[in-house]
Amino acid sequence: MYPDAITEPDTYILAPDIFSGYTQDGSVDLRGRPVVAAETGRWKACGFLVGYEAFERMAFYGVAANLVVYLTTELQEATVSSVRNVTTWSGSVWMTPIIGAYIADTYLGRFWTFTISSLIYVLGMVLLTAAVSFKPFHPKCTATSGSLCPTSSKEVAFFYISLYIMAIGAGGTKPNISTFGADQFDDYDPYERKLKTSFFNWWMFSSFIGGLMATLGLVYVQENVGWGLGYGIPTAGLMLSLLLFYIGTPFYRHKVKKAESPMKEISKVIKTALENRQYKVSGDSKVLYELERQQYLTTAKRQLQHSSSFKFLDKAALKESTNPCTVTEVETTKLFLGMFLVWLTTIVPTTIFAQVNTLFVKQGTTLERTIGHSFQIPAASLGSFITISMLISVPIYDKYFVPFMRRRTGNPRGITLLQRLGIGFFSVIFVMIVAYFVELKRMHVITRYGIKGPKETVPMSIFWLLPQYVLLGVGDVFSAIGLLEFFYEQSPEGMQSLGTTFFTSGIGIGNFMNSLLVTAVDKITRRGGGKSWIGDNLNDSHLDYYYAFLLVLVSVNFGAFIWISKRYKYKSEVAVGVAENGAVQMEDKFGDAHPNDSYLGEKL
Repeated sequence: MYPDAITEPDTYILAPDIFSGYTQDGSVDLRGRPVVAAETGRWKACGFLVGYEAFERMAFYGVAANLVVYLTTELQEATVSSVRNVTTWSGSVWMTPIIGAYIADTYLGRFWTFTISSLIYVLGMVLLTAAVSFKPFHPKCTATSGSLCPTSSKEVAFFYISLYIMAIGAGGTKPNISTFGADQFDDYDPYERKLKTSFFNWWMFSSFIGGLMATLGLVYVQENVGWGLGYGIPTAGLMLSLLLFYIGTPFYRHKVKKAESPMKEISKVIKTALENRQYKVSGDSKVLYELERQQYLTTAKRQLQHSSSFKFLDKAALKESTNPCTVTEVETTKLFLGMFLVWLTTIVPTTIFAQVNTLFVKQGTTLERTIGHSFQIPAASLGSFITISMLISVPIYDKYFVPFMRRRTGNPRGITLLQRLGIGFFSVIFVMIVAYFVELKRMHVITRYGIKGPKETVPMSIFWLLPQYVLLGVGDVFSAIGLLEFFYEQSPEGMQSLGTTFFTSGIGIGNFMNSLLVTAVDKITRRGGGKSWIGDNLNDSHLDYYYAFLLVLVSVNFGAFIWISKRYKYKSEVAVGVAENGAVQMEDKFGDAHPNDSYLGEKL
C-alpha cells in the first residue's frame, strides 16, 4: 500500500528502494545496510522490545513502590524525609533521560546508548540487591524509633549510591527504548503508519504488566519474605529481558542520522532571529527562505510547512537578511517551543501521581489492612489497582473507543492528541476530590474513636482508597500514553529521543516539585508551634488540608492547559508520497488538525 498520488508531476523522481522491497524511510540494520521491509521491524521486532519494557518496569516499581516503607522501617527515616528522598530519587530517574536522549540523538544513536545504559542499570540493581541482602552492606540503624539514621554511615551511603547508579542507567534506557520501538514502523508506508497508531497503547500495556507484577507480588515478598529476594527477583528478570532484547537484533531497524544536532539548529534559529530583530515580518511566506523540494527528496529529509505561531522567529528565515535559516529549521524551533509550553502543564499532574508511592502509601499504613484472620495487605499493593484499571482500559480504548470516535471525527486516532491529554488532566481533578473526601472520612473516624498514636490502626478499610487509585489508572490511559505519543509525534525529525524526554522530565520535575511542596508545607505549618499538615503521625496531622491545596493546583493547571492547547500549532510536514507510476512526489502531511483549518490549533 502506498500514499495516494497528488497533482504535482513536476516533483517526481525515481524511487528504486520501493521496488526492491526496502523500507521507504531509509532505515538500515546495525551494520548500516538497507533493510527489507517484510523481514524487519513492525511487531516482529517490537515483541522483543515490549518484553524488555515489562521486566524493566517490574524492576523500577519493585523498588519505587515500596521504597518509602523501606526507608521508614529499615532506616527509620521520618515521614517528610522519606517522602523527600523517594521523590528526589524518582525525579532523578525521570530527569537523567535528558542526557541519555541528547547522547543518542547527537552521538551514539538509540541502540548503542540503550546498550551501554542498560548495563549500568543492571549494575545498580545488583548493588541494590546486595545492599539489602548481605550483612556487610545492609544498613544497620541504631537510632531510636522516629529519629533519623546517621546518613553518613557507609552502609546507608552504599544503599543510596546503588539507587542513583540505577537512576543513571535509566537515563539512557528510558528515552531510547520506546522511540527505538516506534522506529520499527515506516511512516512512509500507510499500512505501517496505521500499525504505529496502536504502538504506544500496547507499549504502555506491557509497562503496566511490569508494574502490576511489582505492586501485587514483589511488595508482598519484600514485607513478608525478605527485601533481598524482593529486589533479587526483578534483577534476574531484568537480566533475562536484556538477553531477549539482543536476540532480536537481526530484526531491528535503525534510523540514519541526516542532519546536525537539532539543538544546534534551534540555537541557530533563535540567534539569527535576534540578530534580525530590526526587520518586519509580513504574513507572506514567499519572503521566507526555503530549500527546493527536490533537495529534501534527494536527502530524504522531511520538510515542514510554515505556520503562524511564534512569528518573531520568522525573522530568522527572511530572504533579505544575511545567511537566513530555512523555513523548516524555523518550524523545528517553533515545534520545540510549542512542546515546551505543553510540557509545563504536565508538571502538576505528575506531582499528583507522585503521591502514589509516598503519601498514599503512608496513608494506607494507618488503615485496617487485614483480610481474613491473618493476611495483611501491603499498603503499596493498592497501587496494583492503578495498573489493573489501565490493563482493562487500554484494550477498551484501542478496540472500541478509538473506532467509535474515528467514525464521528474522521481522525485516525479518534480524538486529537491534545484532547486525549485534556481528558487525562481533567480526571486528575476528580482524583484529588475523591482523595480529599476520603481523608475527611478517615479524620472523622480518628476523632470518633479517639485515635492519637502514630501506630494505632484506624478502624476503616484500606479499600476506601481504592477509587482514587482506579481513577488514576483510567486517567493515565489518556494522559500518560497520550503524553508519550504526543511528544514523539510532534518532535522534529532526528529529535524523537530528546523530544520524548519532555515526557520523562515532566515526571521528574513533578517528583522534585512534590519534594519541594512537602518540605515547604511542613515547615510553614509548623511555624509558631503549629501542627504540621504532614507530620510523622498522620493520625494527628491535616493531610486533608494538603490534598485540598493540591486540588486547587490541579484546577488552575487545567485552565492553563486549555489556554495553551487552543493556541498550539500541530506539526505539518510535506512528506514523500508515491504516485501510481512509481514516482516519488510531495504531499501535505498534517498532524491532528485539518489542513483547511484557519489555524492548526485545538479547540477542546
